[in-house]
Amino acid sequence: MDLSTAIYKATRSFPKEEMFGLTNQLRRASVSIPSNIAEGKGRLTAGEFIQFLGIARGSAQEIQTQIDLAMRLAFGIEAEMEQARDLSVEVLKILNASLNTLQLRIAAKRKRA
Repeated sequence: MDLSTAIYKATRSFPKEEMFGLTNQLRRASVSIPSNIAEGKGRLTAGEFIQFLGIARGSAQEIQTQIDLAMRLAFGIEAEMEQARDLSVEVLKILNASLNTLQLRIAAKRKRA
């Protein structure tokens, strides 16, 4: 949720002509991350949860690409963009660690069975 908040703040100062372009893309991707985590957590199996975490990870990577593009185009306030980029890196690390942990648990269960 912190990343989504940071993205919304950072994109407030984007050019108005980007409202339906990069602004919208960044905002949608940022909301997709916690939404997919929540939906995956509500599913019945670890495999489904992994699938939704994977989708969330893709959105985090999408955000990193879009932030890089926005920064190259000098959109937004630099400090806000850097904070959003830093949060996206942190979110990606958490998602990768969560995915690895769940995959290891599934593999260990299969070994025992």
